[in-house]
Amino acid sequence: MQAARHVVCALSGGVDSAVAALLLRRRGYQVTGVFMKNWDLLDESGVCTADKDCEDAYRVCQILDIPFHQVSYVKEYWNDVFSDFLNEYEKGRTPNPDIVCNKHIKFSCFFNYAVNNLGADAVATGHYARTSLEDEEVFQQKHIKRPEGLFRNRFEIRNAVKLLQAADSFKDQTFFLSQVSQDALRRTLFPLGGLTKDFVKKIAAENRLHHVLKKKESMGICFVGKRNFENFILQYLQPRPGKFISIEDSEVLGTHKGWFLYTLGQRAKIGGLREPWYVVEKDGTKGDVLVAPRTDHPALYRDLLRTGRVHWIAEEPPAALVRDKMMECHFRFRHQMALGARGLGLSTLGKARALLQGSFSSPSALCADPQSRWHRVGDGCEGCAGSHPGTVCRVLQRGRVPGQWENPAPGAVRLHTAEGQEQSRSGHGGLWRRPQR
Repeated sequence: MQAARHVVCALSGGVDSAVAALLLRRRGYQVTGVFMKNWDLLDESGVCTADKDCEDAYRVCQILDIPFHQVSYVKEYWNDVFSDFLNEYEKGRTPNPDIVCNKHIKFSCFFNYAVNNLGADAVATGHYARTSLEDEEVFQQKHIKRPEGLFRNRFEIRNAVKLLQAADSFKDQTFFLSQVSQDALRRTLFPLGGLTKDFVKKIAAENRLHHVLKKKESMGICFVGKRNFENFILQYLQPRPGKFISIEDSEVLGTHKGWFLYTLGQRAKIGGLREPWYVVEKDGTKGDVLVAPRTDHPALYRDLLRTGRVHWIAEEPPAALVRDKMMECHFRFRHQMALGARGLGLSTLGKARALLQGSFSSPSALCADPQSRWHRVGDGCEGCAGSHPGTVCRVLQRGRVPGQWENPAPGAVRLHTAEGQEQSRSGHGGLWRRPQR
C-alpha cells in the first residue's frame, strides 16, 4: 500500500490557509503546517501581529491534528524584499512587495525548506489560483536543483506548467504569483483555486475554525500595518521636499516631502485645493511632481509601455514573440484590475500590444499593426524621416482633446493630434509625430 503523500502547507493564521490545510487533510494527504515569520517585531514596537498570527496558525494545526512548525525568514525578507522595496521607491518606481515576497520567500525559502528539510512531496498555500496540473501530476514531479544564472540545459524536455486564474475572479491572486519560478509552481497545490471566498468561509464555520473566520482580512502592505504610509517610508528614506506643479501652466500648487512618495496616476493630496489633481510626471533631479486636473486629462494617458526584463512563467518567451518580434496580449498592472481594461494613465486598448525592445529584423518590424501604425521615426514614414532616429512614433487616431501647454521644458515630447495641432509634454522619453499626408 502506497504511503500517504506528504504536503507541507503554509499557514498565515488566516481563514484561507486554514481551509487549504483542511481540504488537503480531507483528500487523505499527510499534512504539515508551517508558519513563516518574515518581519521582526522588535523593529515595529508591537504594531505587527506576527505573534498573534502564529498562535492562530498553531491552533489550526491542533484542530486539524497535524504537525506545526515555525520558521523565521526575517533576514531574508529584509535583504530580498524590504531592501528592494526601498531601492525601488528611491528610483521613483512603485514596487509590489507581495509579488517579491512570493518569489523570494514563500516560493523559494519556504519551498526549499519544505522539500529539503521536511521531505515534502508538494507544498500548498491558501492563494486563490490554479495550475494546469492535477494533484497526482504534481506528486510525479521531480525536484532538481537548477543551476544559477541565465542558462539551463537546452536538451532538457519539460512541459511547462501554466499558472491559471482562480474560479473566484474577484479573489484571484495570480497577479501576486506572477514571478514564481517554474520549479516551485510545478510542485505546488492551490486547494482554493476552484472555490469562492464565501464557500471557504462556510467550510471554516462548519469545521470549528471560528477563531480565524472572525479575523479581519489583511489588506495592504504587511510591514506598514495601519500606520500612515508616508510617515512610515520617511523613517527609512531621507525626505526630499519639492513642489507640485501644474502641467498646464507651470503654476506651483503646493509642496510635498518627497517626489518618490507618489505614483504616476495617483491622486495628489494638495492642501488648500478642492478639486482633485493627479500625478503625471516626477522630476527626480528637481524634486518636482507634475500634476494635471481630472482623470481624463490627456497628459495622464500613454500608448507606449516600456518594461524591464520579463519573467516568463514557462521560462521561455512565447513562440509568437520570438518569431514576429511582437505579440498581442492581455495585461494587468494591479490586483483586481480587469485584463486589458482601462487603467490609470493608460488608454483603453482592449488588448494591449506589447512592444518589447530588442533587435528587430527589419524596419517594418514595428509597424505590423496597420491600425495603430507603431514605427520607429525614420522607418518609411515621410513625416518623420530624418528626425530623431531610434525613437518611437505613434499616430494618434482617437481625437484627443488638445491641451494648452506653453513653453515646453527642454526634452519635452512633441506630438501631433489627428487634427494636426501640436502639443507638448515633458518627461516622456521619445518623440511622437503624425506623418504628413
